[in-house]
This record gives sequence, C-alpha cells and structure tokens, in this order.
Amino acid sequence: MSASPEPSAALRGAAPGGPSPALVRALRKLLRPLVRLMLAHGITYPYLSDLLKGLFVEVAEQDFRLDHKPPTDSRVSLVSGVHRKDVARLRSLLDSAEPIEPSVVPRGAQLVAHWMGQPKYLLEDGSPRPLARLVSEGGELSFEALVTSVNSDIRSRVVLDEWLSLGVVHLDEVGRVCLNTAAFVPTHGADEKAFYLGHNLHDHAAAAVHNLLAGKPPFMERSVHYNALTPASVEKLNKMSEQLGMKALLAINKAAMDAETQDQAAAEAGGAAADQRFTFGTYFFTERVADEPAGEPTQGGRAP
Repeated sequence: MSASPEPSAALRGAAPGGPSPALVRALRKLLRPLVRLMLAHGITYPYLSDLLKGLFVEVAEQDFRLDHKPPTDSRVSLVSGVHRKDVARLRSLLDSAEPIEPSVVPRGAQLVAHWMGQPKYLLEDGSPRPLARLVSEGGELSFEALVTSVNSDIRSRVVLDEWLSLGVVHLDEVGRVCLNTAAFVPTHGADEKAFYLGHNLHDHAAAAVHNLLAGKPPFMERSVHYNALTPASVEKLNKMSEQLGMKALLAINKAAMDAETQDQAAAEAGGAAADQRFTFGTYFFTERVADEPAGEPTQGGRAP
C-alpha cells in the first residue's frame, strides 16, 4: 500500500506538535451531530474511546508509513498516541482480518442483554418478563435490580425515564416495566440508512481532508450558505435544491452507468483496469442561527 503524505505543517498549529485552533473548532463542529447520533443510540464515551483506539492504530499503520515500509509498534504508538501494548494487540487483529470491535459494551445493550438472556428475567415462552419498577416491589425481579446488576453507580429511575422517552420500554396497566423488543430490532431500512451514513459522510469528509492536506488534484467540495432568511424562503430554497439536485444526480447516474458498461467491456478486452470508484452527492440542511453551538462563526456566501 502506498504511503499518504505526512500532514502539512500548516495543520500542526503554531506550537510544535499542536493542532491549530481553527482545526479544533472545525473538528468540534464536525463531530457534534455524530456525538448526538451516538448518544441517541446508547453509544457512550467509553465505547467510542475504545472504538477510536482501534481506528487510530489502523490509520497510523496504513496511512503514515515511511518509505512504504510497515511501521514498528513504537512508531504507531508515537503517531497515534495509543500505548504500545495496545498497539501490538490491535495490529494483530488487523493482520488477522478480524473486525476490531470495542470491548466496552454500551450500558443500554448490557441491560437488554441481561434482560433477554438471564432465565429469571424471561417468561416460559422466552419473551422478556415485565418487571416491577423497584426492589421493594419485586425484589430480584425488578427493573431496579436489573440496572443495579449491570451498574450500581446509576439510578434505575434515570434509565427508566430515558427509556420511556426513547420508546425502549413502556409501563403496563399495573405499572410494571415492559421491554419493547422491537426497539432493539432494526426497523426496515435502518441498516441501509446506516450504510449510507458511513458511505456518504466518509466520502465527503475524505474529499475535504484530501483538499485540506493539499492533495493533488483537489476534489470538488463546495457549498452555498446564508444565515438571514425566513422559514418561507428556506422552504423555497429547499424545494429548488431538491429539484436541481435530483436533475444533477440523475444526469451523473446515467453517464456513470454508460461509462461503467464501456469500461468493463474495455477491461475484459485487455484495456485499463476498471477499478476506480467515485461518489457525487448533494445535501440540504437548515436550522435557526440561534441553535448553532456557541462560538461558531457564521457567514453567508459560497465556500471556497
């Protein structure tokens, strides 16, 4: 695998080794909606931290090589900041092609696993047993006991209020806590949406990072943004964006289909390998200016 260029000095900040304040602000803004998504799905900071540890090792190992040579564990540790012992473990997983999954299980998943996996919490037909809310009401067969068995540092009332809000559980006619098992089975299309979340955001971010690291040639990565509009004007622009965006997508799609047919035929005849992929996308987003995170600068016009 070819080596990617080292990040330019401009991205290291004024202080040696330190990121620029502008980059930190950009990362905070970029990550904010993703953190919101993770919290909505029970992915906590410890879980994300474990996930990122494996990802930092993977990127440092693959994209920051010197002279195209595999880096040592010490260099990966230096580049990534991950302890060398963890680097060795995670690189062995990379070499084995096993998926690197976080070892920290989200608390919500732990609770559900206990509820649906422990015989005492199940009915005869294998479905999760409705649980009394408090130990004083149901003893071991209570929601409070279930939460305490997984994590004694969190109050069951906090979990119950959150799960009622998210539709994970409901209360029956006598006030028992009932697990909505459907809440933990992906709804129709959920996996597909998650796939495109990763695909589209990855490719958009990859294009922007390529440009920020002075990659050649630069990718097209533009947007139009204004911040003093009425809801009515935004709705008109939304419809216009959808119409024009779909026209562009359909035109690119047709051209790509035709090109793929021709390229595959040429490759089978001994021509250039048809091994390139591309993504072209369009998006629209709106919110009240007052809802933006504090300290975020706003400006109108087209991004350079």
